[in-house]
Amino acid sequence: MSLFIIVTSLFTLSTVLSFINARWIKLPGVIGVMLLSILTTLVTVVAGQIIPNFSSFINNLANAIDFSDTLLEVLLGFLLFSTALQFDINRLKAYLSRILIISTVGVLLSTLIFAGMLYYVLEMINLTIPFIFCLLFGALIAPTDAVAVSALLKETRMPKRLETIISGESLFNDGIGIVLFISFLRLIEIPERGFSLTDVAMLFAREVFGGLLIGVLLGWIATRMIRSIVDFQTIVLITLTLVMCISVIGGILFVSIPLAVVAAGLLVRNRAFINTKDHVNKYLQLFWKLVDDLLNIILFVLLGLQMGAVSFSVSHFIIGAIAVVLLLVARALSITLPIIFLKRTLKMQYNSIFILTWAGLRGAISIALALSIPATPFRETLLAAAFFIVVFSVLVQGLTLNSVVNKLVNKV
Repeated sequence: MSLFIIVTSLFTLSTVLSFINARWIKLPGVIGVMLLSILTTLVTVVAGQIIPNFSSFINNLANAIDFSDTLLEVLLGFLLFSTALQFDINRLKAYLSRILIISTVGVLLSTLIFAGMLYYVLEMINLTIPFIFCLLFGALIAPTDAVAVSALLKETRMPKRLETIISGESLFNDGIGIVLFISFLRLIEIPERGFSLTDVAMLFAREVFGGLLIGVLLGWIATRMIRSIVDFQTIVLITLTLVMCISVIGGILFVSIPLAVVAAGLLVRNRAFINTKDHVNKYLQLFWKLVDDLLNIILFVLLGLQMGAVSFSVSHFIIGAIAVVLLLVARALSITLPIIFLKRTLKMQYNSIFILTWAGLRGAISIALALSIPATPFRETLLAAAFFIVVFSVLVQGLTLNSVVNKLVNKV
C-alpha cells in the first residue's frame, strides 16, 4: 500500500465507523468508534474465509501501520499539545503539589505494588511470569493516558478540582513511567548490566528535564512570534510547526516528547496572547479542539485494528482479568498512601479516592509501549494483557465514569 492509500483507507474507515456510531449506536465518540473498530477486527478474524477480500483489506491496513511509531512520534504530540492548550495554568498551580505527587510517587508506587501482587497471584495459580517482566508490565500500564482521559472527561460532570488533578496527572506522569519502562527493558535485554540508580537518575534527568527544557525553549520562541502578529493562519502554522519540531528534535535527543509538548502548550496557552487577541486565542483553541477530536477518532480506530495482531489464549484472558483487578487496587493504594503520609500537604478527602481510581484510564500509550517490547518469551502475554486492561478501561470505566461521578460528587 502507498502512503496515500493507507491514509485514505484509514480516514474512510474512521468516517464510516464514526457515522455508524453517531447515527445508530450513539455512544460517546471515542468509545463507540473503538468498540466498532474492535468488532470490525473480530469480524475480520472470524469471517476471513467468508469475505476474504474485506479480511485481506483490514489485515493489510493494520499491518501497513506501525502503531507504536505512529502514536509516539506523530499523533501523540498533536494530541497532548491540544490538551495542554486548553489547560488553565492557574488551576494547575492551585493543585500542583497533588498533581506532582500522584504523577511521580503515585506512578512509582503503582508500578511496584502492581508488579508485586501480579507476581505472587500468578505464582499461586501456576501462571508464573518472572518478576522483572511484572515490573516491565507495571511500568507501561501504571501511568494514566492523557489522550484517553482528555477524550472521556469531556463526557462527564467531573468536579473541576478532581478534573484538574486527573488531567494534570495524566499530562505529567509519562516521564517517570517511560523512564521505569526503559530501565526494566534494559535489564531484560542486558541482564549482566544490573540495576543502577545512577543510570536511572541520568535517564530520568535527560528524559524529564531535557524534555521540559526543549518544550520551554521552543514554546518561548513560538510565543514571541505569536505575540508579534495578528494573522490567524500564520499563528496556526506556528503552532503546528512547533509540535512537529518538538517531535523531531525530541526524537533526535532522546528526551520526553510528551513533556516537551505539554510544556510548550501550557506556555503558548497562558503567555502568547494579550487582551487584543482574545478572539484569536478563542479561534486557535477551537481549531486545536477540532484537530484533537479528529485525531482521537483515528487513534481509537487504529487501536481497535491492532487487536488483529494480538494472539489471545485462555491464559491470556485469565492474566488480563487478574491484571485489571490488581491494577485498580494498586491505583487506589498509590493514591491513598501519599495521602496518609502527606495529608496536610495534599488536603484531599478520602471520598475522592474512588473517583480518582476509576478515572485513571489507560489507553493507546500503554499499547504502544507494549508493542515496542522486543521478541521475548513473555511479549505476547504482556501485549494481550495490556490490551485487556485498555479495552476494559475505555469501555467499562469510560462508560460508567459519569454514573460514578454523579453518585459520589456530592460526597467529595
